[in-house]
Amino acid sequence: MTELGNRLREAREAKGLSLADVQEMTKIQKRYLNGIEEGNYDMMPGKFYVRAFIKQYAEAVGLDPEQLFEEYKSEIPSSYEDEIPQRATKVEKVRSTVPAESSKILEYLPRILVTAFVVGALFLVWFLIPKSDSNDKTVKEETVVEQPKEQENEKKVAKEKEEPKKETKKEEKVQEPAKPKQTLTALGVSGRKATYELQNAEKFEVTILSKGETWIGVTDGSGKSYYNNMLAKGQSQTFDLTGQTSAKIVVGFAPDTEIKVNGETLTYQLPAAKQVRQDVIIQAKPAEQ
Repeated sequence: MTELGNRLREAREAKGLSLADVQEMTKIQKRYLNGIEEGNYDMMPGKFYVRAFIKQYAEAVGLDPEQLFEEYKSEIPSSYEDEIPQRATKVEKVRSTVPAESSKILEYLPRILVTAFVVGALFLVWFLIPKSDSNDKTVKEETVVEQPKEQENEKKVAKEKEEPKKETKKEEKVQEPAKPKQTLTALGVSGRKATYELQNAEKFEVTILSKGETWIGVTDGSGKSYYNNMLAKGQSQTFDLTGQTSAKIVVGFAPDTEIKVNGETLTYQLPAAKQVRQDVIIQAKPAEQ
């Protein structure tokens, strides 16, 4: 057992808590909590989870996580953010190896496009001029047939009767009210809980996508559980909550979790990098008739 693990265990026992109690408070599996106490970080789902799990454990037993990270920084693996500069350097190296042949093609590409445009314009002019001439000749050769004045008067009267009807139909179309669009409004935060309001939605469908590894819990307003497990990288789950007035989504690691409501991406009110564990509450109001 490491010094950090012993410190956390003593704080837990001082509060009279078991590992099962801490698991219920943090939603971290018991085997990971036991691994933290024993200093066995290799069993974690990823290095970036170590700091996140230790932080939630420390908060649950009343310790300052930042002070623990400073005191035991030699025991704790590097954080997830430390790997970002190395990845960015690899991307720059890949971009710098662009073949010389492709750069030459890019130099001549504007000239090729201009030439193609000019040729197309000339062809269009050539194609339209003969057509316009033939149309003029056809119009000139048409024979004008004079109609009796009585028939012309009858047609005018019929047109005047039809015109008011058409205007009435247009007015009726303009007066039809447009259906209100769906809105997803942020109502505020309290601790790690963020509340949203869904309005004018004909359905209530939630999709959760994992961009790394994250723990997810989904329940509706009545307390019914829909999901309570880990999501691996690239995995997603969709839940049809139509008819429910609210839903609660417990996110274990917000930086790797994307939430969509009826296809609209939910924006975290709490910065995901600072508050990795979040409780997202969505209150649904029925669509206006």
